[in-house]
Amino acid sequence: MLKALRSDRITLAVQNFVIEQLGKQFVEPPVFNLAKSYKDSSISQPLVFILSAGSDPVADFLRFAEEMNMSKKADQISLGRGQGPKAHVMINDNLVRGGWVLLMNCHLAVSWMPKLE
Repeated sequence: MLKALRSDRITLAVQNFVIEQLGKQFVEPPVFNLAKSYKDSSISQPLVFILSAGSDPVADFLRFAEEMNMSKKADQISLGRGQGPKAHVMINDNLVRGGWVLLMNCHLAVSWMPKLE
């Protein structure tokens, strides 16, 4: 009935139902913990950030690199037109020296993503 009368309120109604039946933790996203995620990663399982509009993990990444004494071994590159080969060199250099690479705006380098994979 709610959907028929007020379709604009269905999302809120479903959220309220879930809160009442299961609890608030099922509708609130967990706080992201970079240190915990880092412990779950490996050289063959890197961290991948899927971001929503307006979010920016760069400051958190740089802060974490500082905490881990990796700030001098952490590079970043914004992908886009012609940046794929530069990123490839950066990744290889960091593989040799044990560094980190933050690849940003991967959606702008769709043609290069298979090479990254």
